[in-house]
Amino acid sequence: MRKTDLDPNKHWYGFALSLLTALLWGVLPIFLKLSLEVMDAVTITWYRFLVAGVFVFIVLYKSRSLPQLAVIKSRKGGWLILVSFLLVANYVSYVQGLEYLNPESALVIMQLAPFLLMLGSIIFFSERFSRLECVGACLLLLGLILFFNDRLATLFLALNEYTLGVLIIVFSAVAWAGYALMQKSLLKSFSAKQLTLYIYLIGMLMLLPFVNVQLLSGLDAVHVFALIFCCLNTIVGYGAFTEALSIWQASKVGAIITLAPVFTFISMYFAVEFMPQHFVASELDKWAYIGGAIVVMGSAITSLGKASR
Repeated sequence: MRKTDLDPNKHWYGFALSLLTALLWGVLPIFLKLSLEVMDAVTITWYRFLVAGVFVFIVLYKSRSLPQLAVIKSRKGGWLILVSFLLVANYVSYVQGLEYLNPESALVIMQLAPFLLMLGSIIFFSERFSRLECVGACLLLLGLILFFNDRLATLFLALNEYTLGVLIIVFSAVAWAGYALMQKSLLKSFSAKQLTLYIYLIGMLMLLPFVNVQLLSGLDAVHVFALIFCCLNTIVGYGAFTEALSIWQASKVGAIITLAPVFTFISMYFAVEFMPQHFVASELDKWAYIGGAIVVMGSAITSLGKASR
């Protein structure tokens, strides 16, 4: 039995960190949506990479663990650039999708990401597909059908803004799954923090030609706070996620963070109540809410299914 299983304090600490991750990832779309009122997706992502990259650099510098830049010229450099591109694509397309969708729909669709990661692991790493994962995947797909029950015809028969938003978020989920699959081989050569620093730096350089830095000077207090929250969310959210994985079972962490859409629904309710000038209530029927709950359940079961392999 592992030490983390014997120590109840670490169990609850891992649970708290996982729940914090779910909370931060759940409310993030609200603040991204708010930031989109005055900034574009690329500029928002660039600032998030900048703040997170500076933070990781300071942490590695103080611990004398900075990676060697010469690795960029090696064969691993090509993989680093490709992995960075995939994460940049994930970040930018997710924010872009929020221009066409409400936060609830965006995060529910993003639950496809771990499902696609699981499929990728089976195809590229010959991992086995457990019964629980099969059940979870079926529930996930059923939940998505119910969530979009009143818009299925619109999704498949017309290319409007809503359909475009869905396609963009699906692309974001595919990009994230590709990033997660490819980083596995790189983590054999770098620590998680070193790899993250490389990705943030390369990502910043990729986005730099398209960034409109001047937009920052025109922000009011509300939008400045929203942007700061998005930047800090990148640091604290992924930091809590990484720490949780280091002290708790990955399947349990994965099951808890699937609660993120629940926090999105809750935070969206309060956003509409207290900031009606910025947010409007989503037009979701009872079947959409039931579908959202099934999506969360399916994602959680899929995560727990990894432990049964």
